[in-house]
Amino acid sequence: MNAVLIAVTLMLALSLSRVNVVISILISAMAGGLFGGLNIAQTLAAFNSGLGGGAGIALSYALLGAFALALAGSGLPHAMADGLARLAQQSSTGTKIKWGIILALLCLAIASQNILPIHIAFIPLVVPPLLYSLAKLKVDRRLLACILTFGLVTPYMVFPVGFGEIFLQQILLGNIVKSGLDASHVDVMHAMALPALGMLTGLLIAVFISYRKPRQYNIGAIAAVEREDVHYSPRSLCVAALAMIGTFITQLYADSMLFGALVGFIICVLGGAVPLNKADSIFAEGMKMMAGIGLIMIAASGFAEVLKATGDVTSLVEHSMQYIGGNKALAVFLMLLVGLVVTLGIGSSFSTVPILATIYVPLAMQLNLSAEAIVCLIGTAGALGDAGSPAADSTLGPTAGLNIDGQHDHMWDTVVPTFLHFNLPVLAFGWVAVMIL
Repeated sequence: MNAVLIAVTLMLALSLSRVNVVISILISAMAGGLFGGLNIAQTLAAFNSGLGGGAGIALSYALLGAFALALAGSGLPHAMADGLARLAQQSSTGTKIKWGIILALLCLAIASQNILPIHIAFIPLVVPPLLYSLAKLKVDRRLLACILTFGLVTPYMVFPVGFGEIFLQQILLGNIVKSGLDASHVDVMHAMALPALGMLTGLLIAVFISYRKPRQYNIGAIAAVEREDVHYSPRSLCVAALAMIGTFITQLYADSMLFGALVGFIICVLGGAVPLNKADSIFAEGMKMMAGIGLIMIAASGFAEVLKATGDVTSLVEHSMQYIGGNKALAVFLMLLVGLVVTLGIGSSFSTVPILATIYVPLAMQLNLSAEAIVCLIGTAGALGDAGSPAADSTLGPTAGLNIDGQHDHMWDTVVPTFLHFNLPVLAFGWVAVMIL
């Protein structure tokens, strides 16, 4: 049996059984390496060689955590939450406030990918202060997980700005060109529009069908972990706004999340939003807050390297192609399905595309697909599984904010809902898009 399928299936099974995600990844990496023909020493060597690939991202997230905690120290997240709470108390039904909060979280998640590219770092700070009001309104947190994941994934799939510029221009088109296809003339927004529409369809199903019913939460548990020691003033809020602008400008010109977060943190300290004598402790606490996510991403990078070392990603594609004959529709479906499996295991569409592009470009050219269809095929195959992977930051981030009181399970309340609502529609819409482009 294919080592990739074994490793990914085992990782998902262990994670669904509530085994820690890092432990699940480590066990699955060893199993995948051994089933792929590597011995223990070779598997460990491959895993260790891949760890460095996730270190840069982990460090960037750690610094984003420090910056996010500095923003929390300014009182900005609590100022927002307090305003919403007052509105909720004044509202007789709370319906308008409920949808206002949902829309605000959606806009913030989308903005975190381009306008203010701090990615998931905003979630553990903005979401927890809102949980009390959301619990009073009986909002299902699975809905919130879907909303946040939609905002984290969809923008980079279709808009070539911020993280989208990295995914669409640098990674997707860059690797397709390296694989022998001139795709410089392709409009990536047009190519990825239908797969993004699949994400929107899944979100609408989650909002208006799956999770529209009220859900009870223990309000006492939320109150027990809610921080009441946060104070803010007009000056601290202005400093926070200036820090966000500084972060955005730095990331725009330096193309670095790491330095953008550092500049934002320094502005918060120099502006007095973070007291100088507490800067070191807040910096350390913020890095610690994101350390768990960074560790999972480092482990996932090692896991990806083991899968590549086995050579079974190529084998999985080749074996799949044996069953299609000249059936273009079946070939496209199988290539998308393989992309889903690989990304579920690796946890990052940014890491999946370089692996798939070298295999898929020549195969797609043999099927006489257009350049735009090939871009759509590889982009969709890479993005599939980002929502719904236990090791993806697009699921880890929402859980970090929604499980502050222990009432939101990572696998059953974030991973499974996002997998069902996003991967299945994107698979269908992506297949249609490739066939008609």
